[in-house]
Amino acid sequence: MSESRTLAPTAAPLGRLLAAEVRWVLRRPRTLVMLGLFALIPVLIAIGVAVTDRRAGPGRGLIGAVAGNGLVLPVVAMTVALALLLPLAVAMAAADAIAGEAASGTLRGLLLAPVGRLRLVGMKAFGVLVVAVAAVLALAVVGVLAGLIVVGGAGGQLVTLSGTTLGFGEALGRVAIVAVWTVGQLAAVGAVALAVSAWTEHPLVVLAAVLGGLIVFGVLGAIPALDWLQPYLLTSGWSAGVDALRDPLPLAGMLDATGRALCYVVVGAAATVARMLRRDA
Repeated sequence: MSESRTLAPTAAPLGRLLAAEVRWVLRRPRTLVMLGLFALIPVLIAIGVAVTDRRAGPGRGLIGAVAGNGLVLPVVAMTVALALLLPLAVAMAAADAIAGEAASGTLRGLLLAPVGRLRLVGMKAFGVLVVAVAAVLALAVVGVLAGLIVVGGAGGQLVTLSGTTLGFGEALGRVAIVAVWTVGQLAAVGAVALAVSAWTEHPLVVLAAVLGGLIVFGVLGAIPALDWLQPYLLTSGWSAGVDALRDPLPLAGMLDATGRALCYVVVGAAATVARMLRRDA
């Protein structure tokens, strides 16, 4: 007599799952096109500043601070993109992560696979975070190169908005601080977008909800009578990245924005997990 054995499905290693998710995310043509566009943003700003500087001298405001001061460019590029373009990229990634899978019918197979609902949420969140990091790196790295090559000035140093001069290494450290802080803000957007994606099967609903919410937050933040709402609006501190261009470096604005973003990450993650644990295959 032959003994019958029941083979329990074994879960794939977490590293393999994350690597597969990253490959799937980065192979999407729209992701590659989007990253290319982000790399183009600092180049266009650098060319525009260089042309304007030659015609009419240094400009005013934050963009004008780039003239002859190339290491300001990556900070400006990340600040400008954070207003709308970076959240759009993260919302697109989150929409494809769950709602897109549900619309195409592939989410059912993932729910039935021996992966585990929590691990599945972790995989999708990691894929969204990879898109956020890649987009910010494209802005920061190309911004530094374009600033040094196209804009130039200051001998590789950074002239702060306070009038002091930072060395090349310290200037790169300031750029890195803004990049990490920007990724943290995008993680909050991604957590909310992933929660919306888990509760719908239509990717466009995710984009509309996230971008519409950010626009509403921006409008509410611009109304003086609603100043009491500022601590609760995710977009309230998104201009704090410019503080990296001041000396000494004021961290209060970025720390407040980071704490606010962390709250949104917790709420978004809880909503996503609650939905995915109860979702039928």
